[in-house]
Amino acid sequence: MIAGILQYEFLQNAFLTGIIIGVIAPLIGVFIVVRRLSLIADALSHVTLAGIAASLLLEKKFIGLSGLNPLYMGMVFSVTGSLFIEKLRAVYKHYQELAIPIILSGGIGLGAIFISLADGFNTDLFSYLFGSVSAVSRADLWTIMLISIFVIAMIILLYKELFLLSFDEEHAKASGIAAKSIHFIFIVMVALVIAASMRIVGILLVSSLMTLPVAASIRIAKGFKQTIFYSVLFGETSVLGGLMLSYYLDLAPGGTIVIIAVLILILTILIKKLTVKAAV
Repeated sequence: MIAGILQYEFLQNAFLTGIIIGVIAPLIGVFIVVRRLSLIADALSHVTLAGIAASLLLEKKFIGLSGLNPLYMGMVFSVTGSLFIEKLRAVYKHYQELAIPIILSGGIGLGAIFISLADGFNTDLFSYLFGSVSAVSRADLWTIMLISIFVIAMIILLYKELFLLSFDEEHAKASGIAAKSIHFIFIVMVALVIAASMRIVGILLVSSLMTLPVAASIRIAKGFKQTIFYSVLFGETSVLGGLMLSYYLDLAPGGTIVIIAVLILILTILIKKLTVKAAV
């Protein structure tokens, strides 16, 4: 496999992308889970699907757009969806959670329309749905690297603000933190990470990579920073393990990555139970 990575550019792209995604998806996922916004990843992933389908439709209908990278259209739709979620949260002040299913439904509806206009599924769309190692181009890799630099830089710069908003939003607002601006930046980061992750994990499974490693780390971590560390560790283990197994066993990389993440979660639950029994 190492010889293959050294020889083939698509494998280099896939593994470098996997390493990056294994860090940024669980990293942003920690804040999503703590803020009880786990379903937002599902909503934005379906909006991203609509963007991908729209891009493939345009590519099919207009020959001049044949070189358009669907990743960019997916990012535009994902960020736009995140902005609509923020607007709807302001509209439904007492029922803010309604914003997520509204956008999720809209994303599914648009995706279905664009897919039907493009005369159904094709190989490209299927690879975006479930992930594909061979589909990751060097342009995708550079785009994902830029997204990861932006996300990591923002989390480092805004760590204190994000931490306070995650655990006590009212106290954060009273402390003078610009809650709306920070939440806007956060929701855009989530949208970009989802769009970036879809190449490896797939649109339908990307939310799993943002939540399962976090769910596993919560079982054994003793603090917030330790939760972040374990989340990234479990995320990397899932991605790299999934890519290796999918390479050798000829399996779908997205599904393999998610199953490894599920197994890690089950293992941490068992370890926690055994630790509690031993303490008793």
